Amino acid sequence: MKKIIYILIIVIVFFLTFHYKEELLTYYNRYFSSAKNEPTQLEKNEYYRDYDFKYVSNTDNFSPEKKQDILNIYYTVINSGMSNFTFYCPEDYEGCITDVKDIANNQSVISNINNFVHPYNGFKDLETEIDSLGKVTIAINRNYTEEMQIILNYKVDEIIRNNITDDMTLKEKLKTIHDYIINNTKYDQDRSDRDIIKYKSDTAYGALIEGYALCGGYTDSMMLFLEKFGVKSYRISSANHVWNYAYVDNNWYDIDLTWDDPISEDGTDTLEDTFFLISHKELLKLDTTEHTFDKTVYSE
Repeated sequence: MKKIIYILIIVIVFFLTFHYKEELLTYYNRYFSSAKNEPTQLEKNEYYRDYDFKYVSNTDNFSPEKKQDILNIYYTVINSGMSNFTFYCPEDYEGCITDVKDIANNQSVISNINNFVHPYNGFKDLETEIDSLGKVTIAINRNYTEEMQIILNYKVDEIIRNNITDDMTLKEKLKTIHDYIINNTKYDQDRSDRDIIKYKSDTAYGALIEGYALCGGYTDSMMLFLEKFGVKSYRISSANHVWNYAYVDNNWYDIDLTWDDPISEDGTDTLEDTFFLISHKELLKLDTTEHTFDKTVYSE
């Protein structure tokens, strides 16, 4: 009789363990585990930007209480240059896992956050893993390799050394760089029109080293110089386009090198400054399609 009881107990324990595995793990983790749910220690690389924006801001609080806190964590982690980071959803934030999934699975939101960081810290791919205990792990694959960064940094310094003088105003420096990039870069029609990839034209490497760029390459290139000149800026993106937004002389201005480097029918290189340091109001007068953006995100 005792043997039968023991067998029944074993069967019941096995059944409960199999069918309520997650609940048991949660209970164990909450009441018996000695491991503390501590987030990864944040480490900032040299391209970390100490800028806060209306949409996202840097944070040192990795125990979120609301959805905006999660957005700020993503921004801070991407902005720091780290490749992996783990934080935990608190028990008293019931909708935390759902909110993390909403953000992680929304490519538009993730891409928008990416527009506020230094190009070198921007990601090529980003993955989020979430378990039932509220552990959130962010894995980031950067868009620029260390080799690309070294080559670009040398090139940026060379361009500044050969083209910029101390007696220039900030606007004169930016105009000089604007003109240099356009005069030394061609729009990559093979890639945009025929999906033929010969160059890293979606990056500053394509623009400044290989001489070919898409709008992302023009924008990242300009942003590297804005950083060098200590100008607060970010990228604004619409459905099919991206350009710079910079805080110059106490005002925010749009800068769109792509549209100032138009493609002519006979292949002649053209330099324009129509989209150099203009207001949103002026921008939308000139174009109401490619420059349509989400004002709740890019609201400065």
